[in-house]
Amino acid sequence: MQASVETMLPRATAPRRRWLGYALAFAALAIWSGWFAVTRLSLTRELGVYDIAALRLGVGALVLLPAFLRSARSIPPRAWREGAVLSACWGAPFVLLLSWGIQLSSAAHAAAITPSMMPVFAGVIGWAVLRDRPGPLRWLGFALISAGVIALSATLSTPGRPWDAWTGNAALLAAAGLWAVYTLRVRRAGLTPLQAAALVCLYSSAAYLPVYALSGVSRLGLAPWPEVALQALYQGALVSGVSIIAYNRAIALIGPGAASAIVSLVPVMATLLAIPVLGERPTAFTTVAVVVIVAGVLLAARAPKPPASTR
Repeated sequence: MQASVETMLPRATAPRRRWLGYALAFAALAIWSGWFAVTRLSLTRELGVYDIAALRLGVGALVLLPAFLRSARSIPPRAWREGAVLSACWGAPFVLLLSWGIQLSSAAHAAAITPSMMPVFAGVIGWAVLRDRPGPLRWLGFALISAGVIALSATLSTPGRPWDAWTGNAALLAAAGLWAVYTLRVRRAGLTPLQAAALVCLYSSAAYLPVYALSGVSRLGLAPWPEVALQALYQGALVSGVSIIAYNRAIALIGPGAASAIVSLVPVMATLLAIPVLGERPTAFTTVAVVVIVAGVLLAARAPKPPASTR
């Protein structure tokens, strides 16, 4: 009787864990969708790319440090080293590349490329390196996402500045690649979501903030304090803290493939937010491309079927 109860428990709790994973993935989706509009607002005013990175990493480290210290002793040496790798993928390099991409294009353009291509890169890297073979439907989803991204990029390209467009696209694609590597590695890092998020901010702050302070590129003193406060709250607390913890936990609950595919809905959410915040209204062609991306996301987010029982 005891054995039968224990075998029933995973079946009872698995659906709840899966729903929690989806809820956390969509929470991260909402925060990251708003990030493009919030970041673009400041980049068109006083703050620059380097200020955005400093606020995201520095404030994030301060927010996460107290909780991190309570569990730091339980982190094995290997996980500390893995945290450095994660910070190289998700920390300053990622923030700078993505912010440069936004500055050279637009919020909608950046949201169309980086979040959408990340699950495609994650799927290809997982297949080539980790032998994690996506099924035919997930490959079809990746193809639809790629097609939608290409279509959106064509409509959102800035005419008359081809060099900016190429440079911006390269930065956004590089950011997507780093994001994909982070997604695949964080599940095997031996870190809790809080520990992973904190190590990313702590390592990146230690490496980036001294260079930022000594280089003279800061524009924080030129920006009005409400703008700095908004960016500190959104970049440091929500993006560096809440969203990373939610995303890491979602990866643990539903897997990197499903979590990354849900996050690729950012172009849809960002496009909708850009209407009231930035005054950007999508064309009919853009709407069709977004629908194609949504179809690809639904296919790519499908959970793999468990192996058939031999009993």
